[in-house]
Amino acid sequence: MDLLINIDVDDLAAATDFYRRAFGLRVGRRLGEGVQELLGASSPIYLLHKAAGTAAAGGAGALTTRNYRRHWTPVHIDLVVADVDLAAARALAAGAQAEGAVEDFAWGRLARFADPFGHGFCLVQFIGRGYDEIADGQAEG
Repeated sequence: MDLLINIDVDDLAAATDFYRRAFGLRVGRRLGEGVQELLGASSPIYLLHKAAGTAAAGGAGALTTRNYRRHWTPVHIDLVVADVDLAAARALAAGAQAEGAVEDFAWGRLARFADPFGHGFCLVQFIGRGYDEIADGQAEG
């Protein structure tokens, strides 16, 4: 199974610029007028132009419409980086908003942010054995 990441944005050019500058991604294919592929992560990222106020799910009868103010969702992107401090500085310079200080854990370091389109993301720097430092068993498989 392959993973594709789709991110709704209301300004495709600004989003492309942010994600390129913040994470060093490179522009891939343009898929029509409303989709920009970004490459350089372990999975392709697709920026999808979706106007604010349009139905977010469920078509015309949707209970939720898109907005690009800071919002919470149970799914977000974690980006694994070699140096969380350097990556955080790059994200901030590109226009990200920090949501607290860098935190240290037994498995590594974590910094929380929001992109200019209201989406949360984290920068993760693994230290030592990463999540294996806290794992309590073997994975199935």
